[in-house]
Amino acid sequence: MLGRRHYRVKVLQALYAFFQGGEPRMEIAEKNLLKSIEMVYQLFSLQFSFLFELMHFYEYRMEESKNKFLPTVDELNPSLKLLNNRFLKILLENQPLKKQIERYSISWTEEQELVRKTNMKLKASKDLQAYLNSGENSFEEDRNYLIKLFRKNVANNSDLRSFCEERSIHWHDDFDVASGYAIKALMILPEHFKNKEDIIYLFTKDNEDEAAESNEFITQLFRLTIVHSEEFEKLISARSKNWELERIALTDIIILKMALAEVLYFPYIPVKVSLNEYIEISKHFSTQKSKQFINGILDKLAADLKEQDLIKKSGRGLIQ
Repeated sequence: MLGRRHYRVKVLQALYAFFQGGEPRMEIAEKNLLKSIEMVYQLFSLQFSFLFELMHFYEYRMEESKNKFLPTVDELNPSLKLLNNRFLKILLENQPLKKQIERYSISWTEEQELVRKTNMKLKASKDLQAYLNSGENSFEEDRNYLIKLFRKNVANNSDLRSFCEERSIHWHDDFDVASGYAIKALMILPEHFKNKEDIIYLFTKDNEDEAAESNEFITQLFRLTIVHSEEFEKLISARSKNWELERIALTDIIILKMALAEVLYFPYIPVKVSLNEYIEISKHFSTQKSKQFINGILDKLAADLKEQDLIKKSGRGLIQ
């Protein structure tokens, strides 16, 4: 499901913990790395599960209002437009998504206050009233409203985010990643999507992101960066003469080492792609000054390695 950049970020985080001494055994650190990636899939399923629970609660409260002692006219005759949302039904009936939710044993039984609070915000929203009273009846309207509902009540739900972060350290950084993929899935899901098709692989099943290839990329990048760590430090030192290695931030050193591992030992990834990826990652994990330093050092290192004929790439144009 995840893209290569997010895999690189996950490897960076795992390497940081490893080099900090958090887990001295490479095989255990690697196992924890793969677990952290699996947790993103779990979070993706959890967010959809919360959406479904919210809709069940919405329906339950609607029935409850009908049966109270003195219901209003609106409570006796509520709009069923949201419950009959065709796009929502596609999601609810999707078998792989159901299995994923069951696999991770996701339950909201103990979190009904969170569901209740979110339901109150949903019912009070102008978006819901506009949708219920639009007079329109189309699949596209159903889709557009449900995406809006998901954004506001799941992806941007601070209480749900806090709930997730309290349950896993992996989810602190991954909440936005998972919700981003969920929204992407919602935006491209076709009207006649079969209930046996996997929503996750609707938009991620390509040559680069096949599960086996992805796991190999992750583990190889992690291992090679560690195995060749001292060798890479010498290369970095030679090109940062005005900087003592001890003065360079650990994150910056790891980014440089990962880039070297990828340039030297991944023949199918173009040099330019690797350099651009790590420069982009440095924008998020380094200071402005560090980002410029990394950019400059990577350019020099790539030129050195090319001059020494140490870069071996497969395919025309991959060295450039």
